[in-house]
Amino acid sequence: MLTRVKSAVAGFMGGIMAGGSSGGGGNPGSELPMKFPYMRPEFLGLCLDEIECSADHIARPILILKETRRLPWATGYAEVINAGKSALNEDQACCEVVVARRRPMSYCPPSTPSKTPTAKRRNSLPNGEGLGLRMEHSRLGEDSEGLVFHYWALFDGHAGSGAAVVASRLLQHHIACQLQAVIEILRNVTSLPPTVLGEEPDNNPYLQGNTPGPHRALTRAASLRGAAGAPGSPCNTPPPPRFFTEKKIQHESLVIGAIENAFKEMDAQIEREKQVYNITGGCTALTVVYLLGKLYVGNAGDSRAIIIRNNEIIPMSTEFTPESERQRLQFLGFMQPHLLGNEFTHLEFPRRVQRKEVGKRMLYRDFTMSGWAYKTIEDEDLKFPLIYGEGKKARVLATIGVTRGLGDHDLKVHDSNIYIKPFLSCCPEVKVYNLMQYEHGADDVLVMGTDGLWDVLSNQEVAEAVTTFLANCDPDDLHRYTMAAQDLVMRARGVLRDRGWRITNERLGSGDDISVFIIPLMYGNRQP
Repeated sequence: MLTRVKSAVAGFMGGIMAGGSSGGGGNPGSELPMKFPYMRPEFLGLCLDEIECSADHIARPILILKETRRLPWATGYAEVINAGKSALNEDQACCEVVVARRRPMSYCPPSTPSKTPTAKRRNSLPNGEGLGLRMEHSRLGEDSEGLVFHYWALFDGHAGSGAAVVASRLLQHHIACQLQAVIEILRNVTSLPPTVLGEEPDNNPYLQGNTPGPHRALTRAASLRGAAGAPGSPCNTPPPPRFFTEKKIQHESLVIGAIENAFKEMDAQIEREKQVYNITGGCTALTVVYLLGKLYVGNAGDSRAIIIRNNEIIPMSTEFTPESERQRLQFLGFMQPHLLGNEFTHLEFPRRVQRKEVGKRMLYRDFTMSGWAYKTIEDEDLKFPLIYGEGKKARVLATIGVTRGLGDHDLKVHDSNIYIKPFLSCCPEVKVYNLMQYEHGADDVLVMGTDGLWDVLSNQEVAEAVTTFLANCDPDDLHRYTMAAQDLVMRARGVLRDRGWRITNERLGSGDDISVFIIPLMYGNRQP
């Protein structure tokens, strides 16, 4: 088994290199066409020659927005390719302003959503008209055709860039599609969402507090006896109201649900279309949606978002790794042991168990425990642990280091028939930040970054770097956030020395792909 695990690590890294070497993130051996060609984010406006030059693993040039281009809210963006881990930059990014049209949920297509009727793109214009500062809406986030939302997203691919490329093109359309069914409800901010569509809550006689008519409430015993008006009673007396409380659902919960379902639909689409397109690997996904005065940050993977406000750091995401999701994964392995293929154990030990330790008592923990205890080692415990390693080296089934994301439907343990997808979740955690509760200044920002940034810089280091940089910039310079993003990527990448890429205090710099958005929050307060 140990030999197989060593081969798995080598095979997985080899798969990354092979997947990344194909032109569009596809499998070089596949005869299927690619869903979308490999490219860098569309808003960078790079030609093919520029994309090729950006893939220099020695120089690692930092790509930023061109002077003539602007993103909504003057958002800053910068990226850099890895130091040789894969031939291509497997990160992808998207930033758009999208309109969710008024249409029934049945309109949502099962595959690629139509860009025209479902989500009309508002392009960023060189003269700054696309900043999203002034939009002709009578109410916040609305136009005559539907709801307008701002959208930012980062996707960190692995084992090829195919899934990241597809998700960067389509996830925003799935979000728009999910919002279509609740547009009118979201517009009506004075009333809570109805439990049943088309039903007015105030007119429901069965809700507690609404008692129209002199009905007699039946006791449970009378109901069981078949009293008048009770179910099964021969009497034609109309049934009296059954009083019960009803959970109050807030509008923001509908938006959260729309984002969660959009992630699931995106993952299902990737699985379906892998049958007809060459879509390699998987990806983590970190999205930010601004809608009706609130930011919705959805994360599935190990990317991260933080808000820096008045020198305060507000975490807006949680990383999902084998360590952070240990109990969920162990519970799944315990409940469905066939997923472990008789080669892995759901239990965790401080290190690999050796055969000479059978019969001895050793530290362990299972899905019910956050602490540790001792158990007598049995032959079953000699199997390889479902979760093994610490920190960035922790792996699920000796293969993958993230536990949430999109894609990876074909990923197996090396040289086995054990699928890893059942342990991976596409469901994001969505956190909400109400922009309208605060008046934000020019230096208050939301920072989104793939794990290449956070592997080497802490929240505090990022916040200090961004705050210091912005403090030395002209507050009226709309390019300041792009320059701050460039500075942040440069700090994480470091400089190339004899011993590799180094950052401050001679620490190792990030050899991973790095992508960063810096979103100024003051524009959220300026929306009409």
